[in-house]
Amino acid sequence: MKLTVFGATGGIGGEIVRQALTAGHRVTAVVRDPARLTAEGAGLEVFRADLTDPEALRAAVAGRDAVLSGLGARKRADAGVATALTRSVLRAMDAEAVRRIVVVSAAPVGPPADRQPLADRAMLALVGAVLKGVYLDLRGMEAELSRSATDWTSVRPPRLQDKPLTGIYRKVVGGTPRSGRFIGRADVAHAMLAVVGDPATVKQGVGVAY
Repeated sequence: MKLTVFGATGGIGGEIVRQALTAGHRVTAVVRDPARLTAEGAGLEVFRADLTDPEALRAAVAGRDAVLSGLGARKRADAGVATALTRSVLRAMDAEAVRRIVVVSAAPVGPPADRQPLADRAMLALVGAVLKGVYLDLRGMEAELSRSATDWTSVRPPRLQDKPLTGIYRKVVGGTPRSGRFIGRADVAHAMLAVVGDPATVKQGVGVAY
């Protein structure tokens, strides 16, 4: 497939690029600063662009089979970037008639897990209070997706860890894994690539966790 990856210099975005290249896909990595991109491979194209300008992004998405986005706030002060930048990506996709997009969101944005233990509910409430602005931003991003004409999927992990790829994790389409507290960034990237061709995940949130 021909894929475009936004947020390609981030932890999840970089993993998407590396895993996609290993799988033999052609990858366009959209970045502000090419020097920060660590992935490399014969199928890689690096596209430098202002992510706030939809017109500047059209060439990056034109003719692609799917767009994958690791865009999001890296710290609380960055809250708002996921909604704003995803809006630019969606406008560029609409202009080029590209429909498939997979984004990373977060578990607290999704529905509560069935029969969630009290301790887990308390932990989620605390995290939600501390990172309220970040989660409001991700909810805004998902609202932009819902209003768009795209075939979107939002992958919602819990707390992220830097761990090697395992390919072994739980996935709940339209829900949240029970007592799912952690997952590695590499496995989130794996899940995002896996849902690209899965019609059951279109216009759905997908909870992932160990």
